Amino acid sequence: MSEVETKVEEAPVAEEVSEEASSSEVAETKADVETKSQPEAKKEGPEKWGIAHIYSSYNNTIIHMTDLTGAETVSISSGGIHVNADRYESSPFAAMKAANAVVESARTKGFTGFHIRVRAVGGVGSRVPGPGAQAAIRALARGGFKIGRIDDVTPIPHDTTRKKGGKRGRRV
Repeated sequence: MSEVETKVEEAPVAEEVSEEASSSEVAETKADVETKSQPEAKKEGPEKWGIAHIYSSYNNTIIHMTDLTGAETVSISSGGIHVNADRYESSPFAAMKAANAVVESARTKGFTGFHIRVRAVGGVGSRVPGPGAQAAIRALARGGFKIGRIDDVTPIPHDTTRKKGGKRGRRV
């Protein structure tokens, strides 16, 4: 009977161990699920910044997205691509469509934020950005990116350059 008693004693011990193991496995899986769900919500990855160059005149609006150095083009779009008539190239609607195209392209390439540089014709031309600049900035802001600086980089001469038309001006 001593053999039977030992067998009976060993069986409950094995069951207790299996119960403890199963309860510890359940606790571990719950802990794994909790720890896995928390980092996914917090983890966004490294930020990737770029520069959005907006050239806006009274004839067209061009949005050119580059990396921070300005050497590599990420995306480029103009208002004239998105509308059919020439007179609508500089419109706010065309600028908004061009900005949305640039935003989609930049998002697929992993950009999270950008600085904006607005440029008008400058020089002897208009120093005020065209009608599409404001709409382009608003569309870029609504795209879900972080926005750093907004700079005006319109070229303004210090001593001006000579306007076209010659000494006596444009004769009508």
